[in-house]
Amino acid sequence: MKLNLDLAVPSKKEWLDAVLKDFPAFLQDHADCERKASAMAMSFVAKYPDRTEILPELIETAVEELEHFQQVYQLMESKGIQLQHSIGEDKYVKALIKQCHSGREERFLDRLLIASVLETRGAERFRLVAESLEDPDLQKFYKMLWVSEAKHGHIFVKMALNYFPEEQVYSRLEWWIEKEAEAIEGLEIRSALH
Repeated sequence: MKLNLDLAVPSKKEWLDAVLKDFPAFLQDHADCERKASAMAMSFVAKYPDRTEILPELIETAVEELEHFQQVYQLMESKGIQLQHSIGEDKYVKALIKQCHSGREERFLDRLLIASVLETRGAERFRLVAESLEDPDLQKFYKMLWVSEAKHGHIFVKMALNYFPEEQVYSRLEWWIEKEAEAIEGLEIRSALH
């Protein structure tokens, strides 16, 4: 059983060029994204405490994302780069969340699948970064992150399959993959994860 779908569109070369041109800005945004990913996993725990089958994996994912934040922060600290004073609005995530169903069950499914798509895009972008960096330690770090994000992409689909029929999950995931493509294509090119 496949636990994710391939992205509909690849990241643009211009995006990677922007990241490599201003890597400190990318690190600042990356740190913010890891904090938000940890908070997102914990928000599932807070909103759906009755979904006991997935709580351990959600907590584990939240801890792992927080560890990634710590690792990115340590990397930034070693390079004399500070965290941003405020976390800016993520237009990409906002565009996706805006399209969620409103019913409790439907929204639960949508949020799990959005999380899967976000993690899958993160894995794709971390792979591109890892393959383009010259520093072997940074290459290794971003390869580790790309593997982790890909795993998280699978985990959220697996969680959805605990509560919804396979056909419904994959049909809706296909829809989200298309919406994600529209959202990513509509973003300005900048040195940021999204």
